[in-house]
Amino acid sequence: MSSANDMRPIIVRRAKSHAKPHGNHSWKIAYADFMTAMMALFLVLWLLSSANKKTLEGIAEYFRMPLKVAVVGGERSSQTPSVIPGGGMDVMRKDGEVMRAHDNDPSAEQRRNEFQEAQRLRALKNRLEQIIENNPMLKQFRPQLLLDITSEGLRIQILDTQNRPMFRTGRAEVEPYMRAILREIGPVINDLPNKVSLSGHTDSANYSNGERTYSNWELSSDRANASRRELIAGGMQEGKVLRVLGLAATMPLDKSDLLAPVNRRISIVVLNQKAQAQFEAENASAADVTVKAQAGKVAGAMQEGLAASAPAAPAAPKAKTE
Repeated sequence: MSSANDMRPIIVRRAKSHAKPHGNHSWKIAYADFMTAMMALFLVLWLLSSANKKTLEGIAEYFRMPLKVAVVGGERSSQTPSVIPGGGMDVMRKDGEVMRAHDNDPSAEQRRNEFQEAQRLRALKNRLEQIIENNPMLKQFRPQLLLDITSEGLRIQILDTQNRPMFRTGRAEVEPYMRAILREIGPVINDLPNKVSLSGHTDSANYSNGERTYSNWELSSDRANASRRELIAGGMQEGKVLRVLGLAATMPLDKSDLLAPVNRRISIVVLNQKAQAQFEAENASAADVTVKAQAGKVAGAMQEGLAASAPAAPAAPKAKTE
């Protein structure tokens, strides 16, 4: 038998269509947003065209400033003028930043040149280290070779040891292994146009004759000059040498032991442009002073000669007395 529930009528409810008779008008919202953005763009362009140079610089500086500096103040987290730093191994360092091509700073070109030169010196250092590593003969002397970047440029130091001296004792005769090292380094230095500075160092041991005949000053100078000859013999251009110095024991590497063998060394510096320009300017200024002094002496002598050879002036006639 069918129950009372089975006798209820079935009611079907259908959802009413909400479609508007004229279609969907949601595109009008996107169009309104687009027109608003275009109006804002043209408004900004009009403001920029009517603003002066100082106002534009202020706006540009505002957008360059990192958000945390704008909010809490303080120094920038990076030395770059851009919010997004980059271009170096360490983005927090000033020399690791890529200089902007549109930088209006008058020293921007100089900074770019210094940055590029520092990169070239690092590349030269890496190449020298690779040559030492790949050369079996040089590899065994690696502990005696120190390579680092200084304020003057790339410095290559060849150190003496107790069991492996670079020169004959008390003399400037180069030992065979030292000759091989210098002749391997010489051609590599030609890859850069930079000048080279050589300096010789000794320990503090004095000769029995003291300073009267031959001392550490002469010895360090002779050893630096002997190293220069070996570099040139290996293929380095002779014109690359800017100066050769003998510093005796004035700059020890091991200050705790002035007699330590490592204080006897040869230092080869591939000069950067700044150091090279400074040395050349110092020499030029000294030469100018000498030339001016000589010119002043010659001019003074000529004036004295002209004054001595000039005829005496006639005496004034005496006044008649009545």
